[in-house]
Amino acid sequence: MKMTLKDRSLYFKGLLLLIRKDRQTVQAEVDLMKRIGGILGFEKQFCEEAIADILKNPYIVDEPSRFSKKGVAACFIRDGLSLAFADEELHPSEEQWLRSTADLNGLGMDFFNGELQKARDEGGNLKRLSVEDLTF
Repeated sequence: MKMTLKDRSLYFKGLLLLIRKDRQTVQAEVDLMKRIGGILGFEKQFCEEAIADILKNPYIVDEPSRFSKKGVAACFIRDGLSLAFADEELHPSEEQWLRSTADLNGLGMDFFNGELQKARDEGGNLKRLSVEDLTF
């Protein structure tokens, strides 16, 4: 599935917003965000600065992303769950934000609950990212 530049930006920004939901970042989240940023085609320095600034930047609007295609949104939810479990704990605000994103993109709660159960069973799958299945 082809991903637009806008979708790539929303994907990265959305995951940045997700990692600040529990008001802390762990190294596993940082490493995963750098990896995703690289896959999306963003420069390493840009990714590092965005990750470093996300907790302290009060000017970023914290609302779920609306993607151009449901398939992109589904990949985002899967990767978001992997990212949320990177610290081995799904914070309630992370879950709620991902649920809101799924709802905004018309994915439905059955889809979300199924993906959440898979992520819980796998402890977040950090080896294989859904974004790797998209093209740019």
